[in-house]
Amino acid sequence: MYLVPTDIGPLNPKVEELAVALPLFAAVFFLIARVLPRINRVIAQREDAIQGAAERAEAVRLRAENERAKTEKVLAEARHDAARTRQRAAEEGAALIAAARQDGRRERDSIIEEGKARIEAERAAAETELRISVSELASNLASRIVGEPLPARTVVDPRG
Repeated sequence: MYLVPTDIGPLNPKVEELAVALPLFAAVFFLIARVLPRINRVIAQREDAIQGAAERAEAVRLRAENERAKTEKVLAEARHDAARTRQRAAEEGAALIAAARQDGRRERDSIIEEGKARIEAERAAAETELRISVSELASNLASRIVGEPLPARTVVDPRG
């Protein structure tokens, strides 16, 4: 038996089906009406927890970024100090090298001067010895050429 006596297709339910469906609908409606506020409350609590966790995560992220910025600043200062130390060491090394070169040049110059003085002294001694020997050698050579012995004359040094 249909609820409406005319044929309107699927929109015309049978009375037996309607009698079963209405109490079931009412039971489900009241069940959902009682359970839905609890579900909404649990969902709200979860959203609050999630939001709180997100806020805590954001706070932790901000703290981490601040710490990272501080660390980068300290690292930059350390790099700058290291560069300054390297520069200072390079300058000190250059100064030490320049000082060592200067000392080496002074020592070289003093050695050269000593060598020149020694050579000059040896040259003067050799010249004096040669002057003495030359007169004897000349006398001997002249004696050989002439065939008679000639006396050796001492040569006086005109310079000294």
